[in-house]
This record gives sequence, structure tokens and C-alpha cells, in this order.
Amino acid sequence: MAAAARARRNAPPREDVLAAAMGMIAERGLEKLTMAALGREVGMSSGHLLYYFHSKDELLLRTLEWSEGRLGAERARLLARAAPARERLDAYVGLYIPDGPRDPHWTLWLEVWNRSQNAADDTDARDRQAAIEGAWHRDLVALLAEGISRGEFRRVDPDRFAARLRALLDGFSIHVAVGLRGADRDQVLGHVGEFLAADLLAAA
Repeated sequence: MAAAARARRNAPPREDVLAAAMGMIAERGLEKLTMAALGREVGMSSGHLLYYFHSKDELLLRTLEWSEGRLGAERARLLARAAPARERLDAYVGLYIPDGPRDPHWTLWLEVWNRSQNAADDTDARDRQAAIEGAWHRDLVALLAEGISRGEFRRVDPDRFAARLRALLDGFSIHVAVGLRGADRDQVLGHVGEFLAADLLAAA
């Protein structure tokens, strides 16, 4: 018990561990992120990491939640600007779409989604993933409703349109993240812009 207490006192802050995990994914790829490698990075044993996170699945989900927290703060800042709804919608889309192949955040998302297929009975993990998705959805619905009320957007159902738009963004984002030919970030942003112009923007 005393040894465990000393380990907790000497361990780096949990956020530092999560930041290190994300940095390793960005620099070396997800396949290089092992408990042993992360332990060496932060000066902890793999046993101590397992004490904190219990499994690699939990480490990945915690890292995703940490990364999403940072993205959520950036999203809130972008959406709170005094700018037309369309301009803020473009910022939302730009934040959503990966920067390019092997984008670390999207690499992590894809791995968490993949692992969740093998843990269908893990309702806690599913609920936590849904909470992340829900935050993106609620912000988009609110932005669409605001744009409709200002006459910038057509009178669509904000919730249904948000579901369709996020499905489109998810599909394109996977293509960008895995590096499919003909699906680079600029091309995807162009496709999404055309969709929004055709289906959402109010007639001039």
C-alpha cells in the first residue's frame, strides 16, 4: 500500500500522460503507442499506467476525451464570435475535417470506434463516446437554428440537417484520415461547401 501511495505522489499529472500519448500518436503513429513506450516517455512503469487506466482501451478513450476537451474549447471560441452564421459554420466544418492523412485526433477516433465493436457490452465507454458526439451535434443544431432565425439559412429542421451534415463530415473525414486518393482536405472542404450552398443557404 505504501509503495502504491508513493507511486501516485511521484506520478506525473494525468493530463501530462494524456498529452504525451497524443504526442506519440502524432509523431510515431498509433501502432507505436504501447503502455511500455508511454511509460518510458513519462517516467512511469507500464504497471503504474495500468493502475491508473486499467487497460489500453481506457487509455485511448481518456486520451480522446482530453483531445476533445481541447477541441471543444476551440469550437466554443469559434462559434461565439460576432460573425455571420455561415462564416461560423465554415469554421465548424474546418475544425471537424482532419488536417490530412494520419491526423492524430482522427487516428485515435478510428481506433476507439474499432475497439468499441469488440466491447459492445461496455455501456460506459459507449455512453462516453456518445457524449462527445452529442456535444458536436448540439453546437451544430444551435448554430443552424440561429442562422435560420436570421434568414441566412433555409428553414430546414436543424436537428435532422445536423445529423445529415455530420454523417457527411464523418464519411469525408475518414477518407482524409486514411489518405484515400482524391480526398484531400481542400477537396473535401469544396464538396461540403457545395452541399451547404445547395441545401442550406437562403436564396439571395
